[in-house]
Amino acid sequence: MKNLFKYLERPAVYAKSTSKFWDDEHISKGLLQAHLNPQLEAASRQHDFMDRSVEWIVEIAPSSVYSHLLDLGCGPGLYAERLCKKGYQIKGIDYSKRSIDYAIKKAAENNQDIQYLYQNYLDIDYDNEFDLVTLIYCDFVVLSDEDRASLLKKIYKAMRPGGKFIVDVFTIKEFEDRKESHTWEMSEKGGFWKPTKHLALNAHYIYANNVRLDQFTIIDEEGKVDIIRNWFKTYTKETIVEELKNAGFTNIKIYSDVAGEAYEDESKTICLVAEKNEAQGR
Repeated sequence: MKNLFKYLERPAVYAKSTSKFWDDEHISKGLLQAHLNPQLEAASRQHDFMDRSVEWIVEIAPSSVYSHLLDLGCGPGLYAERLCKKGYQIKGIDYSKRSIDYAIKKAAENNQDIQYLYQNYLDIDYDNEFDLVTLIYCDFVVLSDEDRASLLKKIYKAMRPGGKFIVDVFTIKEFEDRKESHTWEMSEKGGFWKPTKHLALNAHYIYANNVRLDQFTIIDEEGKVDIIRNWFKTYTKETIVEELKNAGFTNIKIYSDVAGEAYEDESKTICLVAEKNEAQGR
């Protein structure tokens, strides 16, 4: 019982998971299904939103000018395949092998020349290669302070002068109705977390500096324990703009979402389009 109670203790901020999430052999099956469900907003946004999002991206950064695109956290290539049809030359990076394998297969079936890499995008090392970089569906907010700052510098370095970076983040409105909580559930025949019987202890914690944690402690029949921690940083316009400026980005435009809706104070997300303006730019 003492061992069970220790899993209910609040972890230190940005403590890491003890096991995989996106790249877990079983969990990734459910995540891929969620990506591919056009009506479900879970691993990816609903597909009709993606269609509108792509049209907006083409409008603000046409492939005739911003031809080389780096799609970070590309998943199974849902944005990449749509953007490829619009004329972009695309490199997609994701840390789920199942999603990357699916994306590669679909690109071959559709005769699309998209380069997909199975890689942690925190490890990118490009220099002056891309006209457009996307990091979509609030991936940025799950990173620690150190990782966010490091990634922004790497993205900036990867971009050509005059290039654009499109990113979205959560505001506090996304979580304003959620209080700290502990719940549990038993899956007799397996489920999302495990293919066999398991117990899930679920917790939501609130930390200083607008940081949240969804923690899932999964205990299987043999007593093996896996802890999945999904961290979330929420932003105001001012705090996310400050992080982008600290990395060198300028000419930052703010929207409500990645389809170009005008920003409102009640928005649950903020989308930012920032530029790398070095030398004489374009």
